[in-house]
Amino acid sequence: QVRLVESGGGSVQAGGSLRLSCAASGYTFGTESMAWFRQAPGKEREGVVGIAKFGETAYADALEGRFSISRDNAKNTLYLQLNSLEPEDTAIYYCASHRVPGRSLLEESSYRFWGQGTQVTVSS
Repeated sequence: QVRLVESGGGSVQAGGSLRLSCAASGYTFGTESMAWFRQAPGKEREGVVGIAKFGETAYADALEGRFSISRDNAKNTLYLQLNSLEPEDTAIYYCASHRVPGRSLLEESSYRFWGQGTQVTVSS
């Protein structure tokens, strides 16, 4: 079965960086769209960035430039590089995979499988 396991979260000061990882198993990595979402306290989960199976990406407007998605097919791992972090970036970050064809890369309902999340906390 498909399994997604996030790691790399932690506590950093504003301006710092983190790299999140999502280790995938149970399917042929690279053949499905994947994405990162986040959910801040008291807010709904929102799309951060998605990557389609052929490599095209879609970023949330406010985050492109600070965040960067990549994947390593040899390691079955999706990454999210977080730079210039701000306290407003504090959230649980989730990895998702297997987008329904034709649906938005950044829409929560587009994805079938989810990881458990990793906490990112940014202090001022």
